[in-house]
Amino acid sequence: MKKYSNHSMIKSIMGACVALVLLSLAGCSKKTAPSEVKSLTLKPGVLQVGVNVAYPPFEYYGDDGKTKLGFDMDLSRELAKKMGLEVEILDVDWEGIFAGLDTDRYDIIVSGVTLTPERLEKYAFTKPYVGNGQAVVVRSDSSLKVSEITDLTGKNVGYLTESTSDVFMTKKVEEGLQCTVNEYDDAMNSFSDLKAGRLDAVVADSLVAADYVGRESGTYKVAWQGEAEEYLGVVVKKGNDELLSKVSSALDALFADGTVKELSVKNFGADIVSSLDRNVEIK
Repeated sequence: MKKYSNHSMIKSIMGACVALVLLSLAGCSKKTAPSEVKSLTLKPGVLQVGVNVAYPPFEYYGDDGKTKLGFDMDLSRELAKKMGLEVEILDVDWEGIFAGLDTDRYDIIVSGVTLTPERLEKYAFTKPYVGNGQAVVVRSDSSLKVSEITDLTGKNVGYLTESTSDVFMTKKVEEGLQCTVNEYDDAMNSFSDLKAGRLDAVVADSLVAADYVGRESGTYKVAWQGEAEEYLGVVVKKGNDELLSKVSSALDALFADGTVKELSVKNFGADIVSSLDRNVEIK
């Protein structure tokens, strides 16, 4: 049996301790998602997000025409980070955005999607992350006064197709509002036509309306704004309960640590999320 001196024994023990510490540090040096989280996404380790990048301030391209910017873009990146995943944001047409989720083109949708009873029957949602209402935007030199939606009678009105503005206006027309409606696949085009005088007004989400008025000072003004009556959430495929749970937990954590508030101030110029009733009943 080989004997060790006290000096040799101390050196051996110290060496072993150092090795254990280094091994521990190596294991903690890179934060990774647990294997169960990685396995929940279509592409292991990557959260793929479906977005229609044509709806500022929620999603839009930067001046380079490539960089995806906006509240939803920032939120998607933060969600993935909180879950320990990489993120891949896919720009898709709004009309096909739900079909893309149905056919597993991406894991979730973060694109200003409003929770409605009809959508809740087909898809799973997180709790809301933003509340919103409808607004009427006109040119800054317009003499049109809108104290209520019926003041749009006889006017040429545009809005984004298959959006809550579409639902809102369809309901108003069914209730008797007589105006010429124009549906657009891209909200930007409706505002361009308003600017060019081809429309009298655009109906849009109040947050979108505020963004256009702010970005093109002196071009547009808000003629009417309704109360908050819609709530936006992250969409997950129905039945994907585990992924929904992980995304919901990440979103809750981002609210708790103030990240969502910071993103709100950055993209909307104000904190519009701290007073949000995230347990609102969707009717």
